[in-house]
Amino acid sequence: MDTLLTDRIEQLLAPGGPLPIVTAGDPVLRAGTAPYEGQLGPALLARFVAALRETMRAAPGVGLAAPQVGVGLRIAVIEDPATVPDEIRAARARVPQPFRVLVNPSYTGSGHASFYEGCLSVPGYQAVVTRHAEVRLRAEDETGRPVDEVFSGWPARIVQHETDHLDGLLYLDRAEPRSLTSNESHTKHWAQPTPEEAAKGLGFELP
Repeated sequence: MDTLLTDRIEQLLAPGGPLPIVTAGDPVLRAGTAPYEGQLGPALLARFVAALRETMRAAPGVGLAAPQVGVGLRIAVIEDPATVPDEIRAARARVPQPFRVLVNPSYTGSGHASFYEGCLSVPGYQAVVTRHAEVRLRAEDETGRPVDEVFSGWPARIVQHETDHLDGLLYLDRAEPRSLTSNESHTKHWAQPTPEEAAKGLGFELP
């Protein structure tokens, strides 16, 4: 085990409750991550994963990566109850996803889809991001069991978003700059299931 890392995570977990979420501008979000190779040990890993889950749900969000709480390890969690209107669910292929732990994830993708997307580390804003419509995810779960699974639609977007965090990327790096909008403006003007109206109104092109 990595003593310095375990001590730091013990300190992070000590107060209890949701962990503080790191926001854009903090270098940990840009540094990339080290592969998880047992640095925490099973018991501490389980506690860290539980804290990530609690933090994600409290935010609330549909995914959270370790760098977003200041830890540079290749670990993320995802979960999506998909409590959205039917027309949004249909347009975005957004279906419920159970809680999952992704350790050392990577993916290959195909197709593309463009939608507004936000991030807990960039609070208050959204932008249109074009991502793969389908991905094949390879990872491990928290027990070390291999994961090899295909995701499509919105679940594929979540996998890509969280894996980007582990590579030192934010969604803004992939976004259409002219689409950037505050949450308030998005609700007022661009809350349609797809971003075609936003493209016309804000002057950008979709693939």
